[in-house]
Amino acid sequence: MDWYLKVLNNYFGFNGRARRKEYWMFFLINTLISLALSGAVVMLDVWILGFIPFLYYFATFIPTWAVTFRRLHDTERSAWWLLLIVIPVIGPLVLLCFLCEQGTVGDNRFGANPKLNT
Repeated sequence: MDWYLKVLNNYFGFNGRARRKEYWMFFLINTLISLALSGAVVMLDVWILGFIPFLYYFATFIPTWAVTFRRLHDTERSAWWLLLIVIPVIGPLVLLCFLCEQGTVGDNRFGANPKLNT
């Protein structure tokens, strides 16, 4: 949960680097919360509450992009690589590979090694 809160505390932090652990723990907890909210709406069968998962998604949209930018920075890539998303099938798979790679050892042009700071 600390990794999730760390990303939310750095809401507009598009600069710097993010470790794999920071990115994937945020992704995991964010996905679990989204599923729980959506599941609660379905189980309660109160469709008027359907806006709650949307509000959560809207609230976490910017931190999700920010941590993805920082994750790409950790692999010595510019955030422009996110445009791979628009290429059907292959683009998201390549981006997934980039997000799973180990970060650059030591400092790179985007900042200090985040493993040394945590």
